[in-house]
Amino acid sequence: MIRLTRRLAGLVSACALAISLGAALTPAAAQTYPTRPVRITVPFGAGGIADITVRIVAEKLSEKLGQQFVVENMPGAGGITAARAAIQGGTDGYTLALLSNGTAISVPLFKKLPFDPVKDFEPISSLGYFDFLLLTSGTSKTKSVQELLTFARANPGALNVGTVNVGSSQNLSAELFKSLSGITFTIIPFKTTPDLVLATSRGDVDVMIDSYASAKAMMSDNRVRAIGSSGLTRSPVTPDLATVDESGVKGFEVTSWNALFAPAGTPKEVIGTLNKAINEVMVMPDVKKKLLDLGIEAKGSTPQELGDRLKSDIAKWSAVIEKAGIEKQ
Repeated sequence: MIRLTRRLAGLVSACALAISLGAALTPAAAQTYPTRPVRITVPFGAGGIADITVRIVAEKLSEKLGQQFVVENMPGAGGITAARAAIQGGTDGYTLALLSNGTAISVPLFKKLPFDPVKDFEPISSLGYFDFLLLTSGTSKTKSVQELLTFARANPGALNVGTVNVGSSQNLSAELFKSLSGITFTIIPFKTTPDLVLATSRGDVDVMIDSYASAKAMMSDNRVRAIGSSGLTRSPVTPDLATVDESGVKGFEVTSWNALFAPAGTPKEVIGTLNKAINEVMVMPDVKKKLLDLGIEAKGSTPQELGDRLKSDIAKWSAVIEKAGIEKQ
């Protein structure tokens, strides 16, 4: 009996020691992440706003965490290719995905999206936010959103608004503007942003909706003029430009974002390591300046904030797509 009691006592002690060691090793293991290069799949081609943003951040993460963060461009409708690659990469934190407001739009826009961004991904942190601008030609008599509304109400159906392809964030912004302003106008889709900007500068369309980066060059030489921004508050990129909301279209808000996510099931400790590093990167003066030059406000977030933003944008754009009667792809 004494021998059995001693043996049991030894087993209990061994188990306690194992549990203690396990508890001690878990955070230590998290602290060693990453121990090899990390992939970031991006659902856009090289050279665009999302691509440039994530490359700026990836370079800083590489310096901060001691391993290369490698960007892989995988453009494709609905971000499907990039999302699938990230999910198939496993849940160890070595394959991440850039998702955006475009991801939120894809959910209601596609008949059957082969992934669920809410269920299949863990939010890490936002990287940056940017508004769209309403722009006219530099010679247009319309110099404000109020003047635009006055013209449209006096001339029903005479106004036309240019955007890139149907179902894009810009195109749906035009649909939202139509819905909330109560004015009628024709939305003209263009295949590429350069074609759209050129048409606007020539006065072929009355107004266009697109990003600051897309129109920056022509704005600088007054070939196009910004008359309003899409955020709920004025952007630090264009602080003197009134928002559409404050110009009389109450409730109009379109804020685009890019953010990093990990496949669902990625350890919380890894998410925490990445979130902390990203938020430290996003307040670096050189990062803020580089992104501001592109029209982007550098801004990190908590995973919860990012997850809530994704869900709210899915609900918002679902309603816009349904009201506009846009056919699912």
